[in-house]
Amino acid sequence: MSRPKPTVLLEETDENMRALQVCEADAIYAVCYKGAPIKVKTYANIEIEYPGPKYAKTSFPTSGHAFNLAERLNQKFGTKDFSVVLMTVGRTISE
Repeated sequence: MSRPKPTVLLEETDENMRALQVCEADAIYAVCYKGAPIKVKTYANIEIEYPGPKYAKTSFPTSGHAFNLAERLNQKFGTKDFSVVLMTVGRTISE
């Protein structure tokens, strides 16, 4: 079964023929620890500060990636405290 095509809301193509599309999503699926939002940080080598940490994504427009990450984190840390939270409507803020 093929994946359904997303609804394209906006599209822009630059002079190099690269397209940028903004697509509709039903919700955002976030991985949380004990119900609270998290950041996942990784280091290439904990003893060397350069190039510094990388931050992995913890929120996704589809549920599959979020469930996979939550399952991997639960296995790695021997817990069941990582879960996926469905976020559909939020409060808009300004910088």
